[in-house]
Formats: sequence, C-alpha cells, structure tokens
Amino acid sequence: MSALLSIRDLAVAFRTEAGRFEALHGLSLDIPRGRTLALVGESGSGKSVTAQAILRILPRSAEITRGQMLFGADGETVDLARLPEEGPAIQAIRGRKIAMIFQEPMTCLSPLHTVGDQIGEALRIHTGADRRESDARTEEALARVGFPDPKRALKTYPFELSGGLRQRAMIAMALILKPALLVADEPTTALDVTTQAQILALLNRLQDETGMAILLITHDLGVVANIAHEVAVLYRGRLVEAGPKDVVMRHPGHPYLKALIEAVPRFDMAPGERLTPIRPAKAEIPPQREAPRLAGPILAVEGVSKTFTLRAGRLFAKPRTVRAVADVSLRLEGGRTLGLVGESGSGKTTVSKMVMRALAPDAGRILFDGGAGPQDVHAFSGEALFAYRRTVQFVFQDPYASLDPRMTVRQILSEPMEIHGVAHEERRRRCRELMAMVGLEAGALSRYPHAFSGGQRQRIGIARALALEPRLLVLDEPVSALDVSVQAQILNLLKDLQTALGLSYLIVSHNLAVIDYMADTISVMCRGRIVEEAPRAALFRHPVHPYTRALLAAVPDPSLDHPLDMAAVTGEASDPSRWEAPFRLAPDETGAMVEIEGGHWVRHTAADARRAA
Repeated sequence: MSALLSIRDLAVAFRTEAGRFEALHGLSLDIPRGRTLALVGESGSGKSVTAQAILRILPRSAEITRGQMLFGADGETVDLARLPEEGPAIQAIRGRKIAMIFQEPMTCLSPLHTVGDQIGEALRIHTGADRRESDARTEEALARVGFPDPKRALKTYPFELSGGLRQRAMIAMALILKPALLVADEPTTALDVTTQAQILALLNRLQDETGMAILLITHDLGVVANIAHEVAVLYRGRLVEAGPKDVVMRHPGHPYLKALIEAVPRFDMAPGERLTPIRPAKAEIPPQREAPRLAGPILAVEGVSKTFTLRAGRLFAKPRTVRAVADVSLRLEGGRTLGLVGESGSGKTTVSKMVMRALAPDAGRILFDGGAGPQDVHAFSGEALFAYRRTVQFVFQDPYASLDPRMTVRQILSEPMEIHGVAHEERRRRCRELMAMVGLEAGALSRYPHAFSGGQRQRIGIARALALEPRLLVLDEPVSALDVSVQAQILNLLKDLQTALGLSYLIVSHNLAVIDYMADTISVMCRGRIVEEAPRAALFRHPVHPYTRALLAAVPDPSLDHPLDMAAVTGEASDPSRWEAPFRLAPDETGAMVEIEGGHWVRHTAADARRAA
C-alpha cells in the first residue's frame, strides 16, 4: 500500500542546561493509507516526540535537525519538516488533514467552554461555518462517536461527562473535519477496560467508514494486538523493530521487544511466576518479620452504604441523590491481598476513602484489628484515631500529583514521622533505610520530585507510605500511570515488601491482569454493589456473574490468538436491569450474595437468594 506519511531519517534534539540531547536518532517509518501503525515503547523512548514533530507542536526547546516527513493527501505531497511551525501552510494541515487525540481528555478540554463549542471551533476556523451549521455538524459528529444524547451534549461542560465520554468528545473534535491521518497518543491509558474496549471498537469502525490512517502511540501491547496493522518499536529514540503485526508480535526479533512482552501481566501465569522487568530494581528487601497473629480478618467492611447529593444545576430544581456504595461487605485476612475491581464510577475509590476515614458511611461499619481485636474505625477519636492513621497508609494513583514539588524527598519521607513524634536521628536513619528498601540511592534524598521519573516517584510514594511501619496499605490504581516495564518493577517490589514486612493490601484497580497478579481474593464492583467475590484462581477460571464475564472479555490480550470481540463490547454490561436472571436487579434493588462454592459468592435478586438459602 502507498504511504500516506513517509518519515525519513528524522532527528529531533532538545536544548538543555547540560547540553544538546537528541530524542530521535534518524527515525524512518511509513504510515500506510487506511491502516493503523502502532508506535510502541516505554516512556522516554521518543513516541510522543514523533507525534509532536508530525504536527509541528514541539516544545520551544526542541528542533528538527534533519530528515523528511513527506505527507501526501489531496493529490499533493508536502514535507512537514520544512514547513514553518506557525503560518497558513501548517495551519491548513493541522486539524484539517492531520488531527490528534491526546492521552488525558480532562486536561485537554477547556473547563470554561461547552463540548459543542470546543468541537465546533475547528469547523468554524477551517471552513467559516456559521453557528447553526457548526452545531448541526457537531451534533452529527457526537452521534457518530456514540454519545447517548448528542443534542444535549452540545451544551454540556467536560466536568459533567465520564472519562469515556470525554474521550469520545476528543475523538469527535479530531474527526469533525474528516482528516486523512489521526494521531492517537495513548488514547485509552486513563480508561477502564470496558470503556477502553468501546473506544478501540469505535476507532476501528470510524477507520472503516472514513478510510483514515491512524498512528497509535501506546505502551499497551494488548491494545496493539487488537487494533494495529503494522508495528514499530522505539527504544531510546531509535527504531529497533518494525513490520506487520502478525510477524512482529508472533516472532519478536529484538531483545527489547521480547523483554517488553515478558513484562506484561498475563492471565495464564503459573502460580508463583514473577514478571520480568526490563531493568530489575536493586531494592534491599529487609529480613522477613513475623506478623502478629489475628483471630479474624485485619479489615472487615460490613454492610456499608454511601449516598451523595448532587446540585441540580438549575434554579428551583431539586437536588438529586446518587447511591455510590450499596450494602458492601469485604474481608481482608492479615498478610493477604484483596483486589477490588470495577469500572470508573463503580464505587471502588469511595470504599477505600471510607476505610481511610476520609468519608463516613451512611450505614454499616468498618472494623480494623490492629492486634487488640476488631474495632469500629469510625468510632475512633483522639489517641486511637492517631494510632489508626499510623497503622493504615495510602498509596496514590498519580505519582506526579501526590508528591509536593516544593519538598525534597527527605522532607517528604520525614513529614509523617515528624507528625508522629519520631526522633530526629531515627528519622534520618529511617529515610536511608526506606530509600534502600524501594531501590533508590540515599544520595537522592536531597533532590526534588521533578528530578525523578514516574516509576521512581511511585517508589517514593511507597516509601512514604511505609515510613510509619503500617500494617495495612490501601493502593488506589498504583501502577495505572506507569508503562509496562516500570509497572513490572513496582508490582514485584510490592510483593517482596508484603512478604518481608507482613503487610496486608487492599488494592483498587480496573486492570484485571494486575489484580490477577497481585490479589489472593477478588471482589468485583458494579454500580456501588459487590456482584461477585472469589479466590483469584476461581474467579478467572469460572466467572459466573454477567458483569464479571463482560469485564474479562473486554481485557485486550497481547496474544494474537485471543482477540477482543469488538461486536460484543457495549455499555449494557454495567446495567443491572439488563442482566439475565437470577442476577437482574431493579433500580433500587440491592439483592443478596449467594455462595455457589467454597468462598465463591455471587449477587442474585433477593427472592432468588432466599430460594437458594
């Protein structure tokens, strides 16, 4: 097939305080017309720099030092590398012939303008369309990308939309002018598995309808296996392997691609098998400690519910209530890992916030056993609450936002110890010990967070959580912001620390492969309810609830032998009223859990649960 875009010997360099840094070293690749090329590699490999160079939106500190980018559309060929970064020539191409979808839709959409205004803006700039025509074509674009109510969406602000709908709005904005090339930079990284599968199916359908080419930038090999036609692998700014997907994925030739594949969590891993990071971390795991023996679970969530009241948004309209968590019960045994999975909005994070006492439940209770027997967490006050804060710690999702940029690593690690009265010399000793424990040099204690990579920042976040020697860690999507090789390092580190320190983990995630690797028991949440709970092996071997089956079916597998069924991916799986009997629930019905085999529980309608009992 003829190439829509031919990149030849492209080099991009950055000006830094330390001197000139070359981010791309003579990159050459072709993007065929009507096909999808996946550009694969770790963070820092040069993927996003390639996309920015194509659109001529490189940072001011970067420049194209050599090479060509020959783009042939509408019967003429233009060398993008020779066009001025600003001016009518590149403006006629950017947005109209080449469009881009960015990784994080919330930061790329203006919170001050409606979705309709933002999508229609490109149309008005490039075609001079008036407001009426702009709104009509925007509504049509929103319908094409699957908005449930396109007309209403015209006047909706981004903060009123879910992550999946925001990404659909970004796709509508990119495609409203029907570009020849769509550059998609990690378009599904921030989305849960079912929403991700819907977006992949949407991109496939739109490509079939419009004949556009797609440059897909990703580190997710499961996404590559399900949407790409061609694959190009970047390593430190150099192309190390390229070719048709079937050849590259089945018979990887370069050691780097082989290592990337080995670092991905898989459902078919043997018991005790570990992920193989590309660069193993040199963490000094302390000797194994004996954890206190408990008569029961270290954490028990019993019948917890939580409702939020939302502002109506219109004068004199009644506020509406949303039931975020409904009659949730969980048990976490000491020294074990409980995985809590579900889509965005299912109530996972609300449960974790109630465990941390950041939110109070409307009903039910949360019991924690620190060695003196189970006690109600939300009845703690004074010294008891202070002690609980020390014993239960949190690891946040975003390693970039969770560390104060004005504090050194030493200050970040010392702060919790200072609050809890740890002596100065002991704090200094403990800081060095924590850095070694998470595989970082003690000499880096005087540096600030911006001087570290994403994986290193997450290690600092884990070290901060361990500073007070807790018994329980609550981990909210601890690796979702990291690429696969760094993810493997962090997951192995968490496993090693759990074994050595006798820690218990409550891990919240929408990544089922990560939960499969980490958890002993898994609870599946949907619309605020636990719908299925089982030991890890039982859940993945024999999923019973239709929502669980839909979640597993939506996970993109790196193996070419297990493709996603794009036609079966819909949003109906999370609608309790559409589940088959005996799982179907009315809007206000909670149902009840039924044990179908040892430790394997599934939510049925209340009437069916009574019959089963």
